[in-house]
Amino acid sequence: MKRIRVWSSRLLGSFRKNRRDRELADEIDSHLQMHIDDNLRSGMSAEEARRDALLKLGGAERTKERYRDRSTFPLIESISQDVRFAARQLRRSPIFAITAVLMLSLGLCAAVSLFAFVDAALIRPLPYPRSERLVYVTEKNATIPDANLSYLDYVDWKQQNTVFQSLDAINSSGYLLQSGIGSISIRGAHVTAGFFRTLGVKPLLGRDFRPGEDLAGAPHVVILSYAGWQQLFGGRKDALGQTIRLSYVPYLIVGILPQGFQFALRGNALVWTPLDPSGPCESRRSCHNLAAIGRLNDGVTIQTALVNMQAIAARLEAEYPDSNRGQWATMLPLSESIVGRVRPILLTLMGGGLLLLLISLVNVANLVLSRSEVRRREVAIRTSLGASTVRLFVQFGTEASVLIVSAAIAGLVLSVWLIKAFTGLIPTNMLAGMPYLQGLGLNGHLLWFAAIAALIAAFLFSLIPSLHLKFSDTGAGLAEGSRGSAGRGWQRLGGHLVVIELAIAAVLLVGAGLFTKSLNRLLHVELSFRPDHLATLSVAAPRYKNDERLLNFEEEVENRVARLPGVQSVGTTSLLPLTYNGNTDWIRLVGRPYNGEHNEVNERDVSVDYFKTLGAQLLRGRYFTAADDPKHANVAIVNQAFARKFFPNDDPIGKRFGDTRLSPKSIRQIVGIVADIREGTLDSEIWPAEYLPFKQSADNFFSVIARTGPDERLMLPVISTAIARIDPEIGTLDQASMIDRIHDSPSAYLHRSAAWLVGGFAGLALLLSVVGLYGVIAYSVNQRTREIGIRMALGAQRRNVRGLILGEAGRLTIRGLSIGLSCSIVAAILIRKLLFGVSSWDLPTLGAVALLLGMGAILASFIPAERAASVNPVDALRIE
Repeated sequence: MKRIRVWSSRLLGSFRKNRRDRELADEIDSHLQMHIDDNLRSGMSAEEARRDALLKLGGAERTKERYRDRSTFPLIESISQDVRFAARQLRRSPIFAITAVLMLSLGLCAAVSLFAFVDAALIRPLPYPRSERLVYVTEKNATIPDANLSYLDYVDWKQQNTVFQSLDAINSSGYLLQSGIGSISIRGAHVTAGFFRTLGVKPLLGRDFRPGEDLAGAPHVVILSYAGWQQLFGGRKDALGQTIRLSYVPYLIVGILPQGFQFALRGNALVWTPLDPSGPCESRRSCHNLAAIGRLNDGVTIQTALVNMQAIAARLEAEYPDSNRGQWATMLPLSESIVGRVRPILLTLMGGGLLLLLISLVNVANLVLSRSEVRRREVAIRTSLGASTVRLFVQFGTEASVLIVSAAIAGLVLSVWLIKAFTGLIPTNMLAGMPYLQGLGLNGHLLWFAAIAALIAAFLFSLIPSLHLKFSDTGAGLAEGSRGSAGRGWQRLGGHLVVIELAIAAVLLVGAGLFTKSLNRLLHVELSFRPDHLATLSVAAPRYKNDERLLNFEEEVENRVARLPGVQSVGTTSLLPLTYNGNTDWIRLVGRPYNGEHNEVNERDVSVDYFKTLGAQLLRGRYFTAADDPKHANVAIVNQAFARKFFPNDDPIGKRFGDTRLSPKSIRQIVGIVADIREGTLDSEIWPAEYLPFKQSADNFFSVIARTGPDERLMLPVISTAIARIDPEIGTLDQASMIDRIHDSPSAYLHRSAAWLVGGFAGLALLLSVVGLYGVIAYSVNQRTREIGIRMALGAQRRNVRGLILGEAGRLTIRGLSIGLSCSIVAAILIRKLLFGVSSWDLPTLGAVALLLGMGAILASFIPAERAASVNPVDALRIE
């Protein structure tokens, strides 16, 4: 306790310096006066009395020092003095301080903001207990590396595996919610009964699904998401036990999910219902519409589990060769399946942020080094008086810390705003699949990241000037300090730092150029239709199950929309272009040898005017007509890819195909060939596709596409209202123009984000590198004034002096460009999978970057060169 009291007293003493010193001075003066009085009474003179009193006390200043050491922590007091000294130094150089803080805060802001997304997506674990044991399980084949799983295969996998504690399935869905104002389209999901138990998620209120509630004939129950509970019931607890009608079927609410729960692989579902195994797809092993989530047994690795599942898949392939030929099992950690696609782009952007942080550090280091030259005499005197390298390091470190703490605070404040801005730029449909970005903001990981970056900066800004000045010639420092000149050492080190800046700027500029070019190629990829003035939306009509009623309804929808002012034509399709390669059919050609292979093609059911509305090109044959109905022979239109793959040396028109068994109802005759409409994403390959007449394959969920004269965005609510008037109990959803679908598609967004962010980083890097080069050249000219004066006095022409300075800048620029372009090629090879239609060795981009940096270097060195060329030799010689 006594030691604690002593330490407490010392700690308080460190922060009460002025009061403590006054009290100590008063006490010493009191003791000194007492001794003087005693000496005077003993007969000493006043001078002798004072001298003897001071000797007895051991000297006033020494006594004060001993008392301070006992009553304070010397280290804390020394740091406090250094901080005050650093603050005074920075106040004397406000331009330097503001510039350094601004550069550092921008670099930290960019790096911290991007690290927030990397941390949320790639570092923080999924919000499920023991999430590392959760895996995503599905099928794959030669065409699709991540295919859906059929329900019957899932049942066999669940029963036969020996590696999972549990294995459950999920399928996304949409519902029409019946309410007092009509039918509302909402997102939902079907899951097997143990799905939430596999994830380790317990309902906030109510109960989970019970075993058996996912079997045929089970009662209809539903669990609401927290958002669904708030939207539909305002968060009232009496929602439990109530009934809601989903697609005209009553469901009993049995539970409410926790607020933070979302399942990224199926977006923001508002309602969760048990999977119904009696559906038309679930009864066919060839129909794939599920994904499975498994929790591994303790001690089982993913590799072991994959071997087990592949063995089961091989048995099923042998047992069901018609449906399971070439169907293999595949497995990933659940976290990888959620963030696998965004991982490369996030790491690339994080690399750009770190490069920008590095160039800001290098630039500020150059400023610190330049400023240290002004203090050469001060450091020389300190060194002559015995100051060690450690003491210089601590002093420069303290000054750097004041700068970095200020920059870190500003950078963190800016990063909060930037994180929100980045999140706001993500399209809503993509954000729904990224629940890990909810509540994104400052956290412990980000503060640690910023602290590590700050420590690295403090070490760098302390080490470089202290070592540079410590090992400079002390005598020269004392001599040069009076005339403010710098040695060649600073010029060499400053030049090296500028080379690093230019190299980093080149890497970022090349990256920005490649991403911009890639985005341009992506947005101008051949679509084989005209995307302008196309309004699109989807229609859900679950009440219409009779084919005749459904056909009449679809025809009425087309007629109503076509009569709207401004609508030029209208069509319907089962799946809009640019959605995905999927919803496929396995076909077999009539009259061709068949060995059980799966010839997989995209299937789209379209109306008569669909291709006309889309602006697609008919290459051969004919379009569908009103006569292509159930009463007539089945027909199909195919795309060029279909014709190339299955009829490379033959005319497809008139040829027939059907399902793998060539059942009579499935056989269709090809009546036309259209250009390769891009059905998949912008960056995906073109698949063979078959287009079937809607009247011969009707569905109660379809999309409407209308070509308009006015702005199609303004027409969307008008079209939706017209369709709703046909039947108030149908639902419309997913309204968007085709241009917006292209602009907000995941592939376009990822490429655009990369182009914008890396482009912004590159612009800042270019500015910082040009400023750094200007600073080095301008300082060099200033310090070489006498040399330049002598040269001109001896006959050197102004153009020679100008060439001397420009040559110095040119050598630095060429070195930086050479290193930067070499590194750029390596970096481009590493990110080649993120590029579209652009090679890593894109010579125009490399040439443009070299030209841009070269022009920036000329601009940065032109003013110092002109200043050098205008030096008056007489005035320059008088400087010395």
